[in-house]
Amino acid sequence: MTVGPFMADDPDLQLRGQLVRRLGLFREMLPGSFVEHKRTCRRPNCHCADRKSLHIQYQISVLIDGKPKTIHIPEALVDELREKIRLHQRFEAAAAGICKINLRRFLKEREKS
Repeated sequence: MTVGPFMADDPDLQLRGQLVRRLGLFREMLPGSFVEHKRTCRRPNCHCADRKSLHIQYQISVLIDGKPKTIHIPEALVDELREKIRLHQRFEAAAAGICKINLRRFLKEREKS
């Protein structure tokens, strides 16, 4: 694939191209926030009754149809889901970078005309 001379000289276009090419990395992303709660189960004979050895509960908080929902996560899936949520955060940062470049280029073109 050849790169046109206009792109080779424009660092904004090079950066935007890099960001767009990386979008495939985000295909497994998930929206939301990862939440880790420590709690007691309120059973008097449980190890958590001393309030020192609490149970850990994992959840993701997401918007579904515009409404906040909390989804409980089994411990076996914690690392995988944390990474998928991090991917979404990286995606948002990449999209913001692309928009910033496009706005800067638009404003530059507008000044010329």
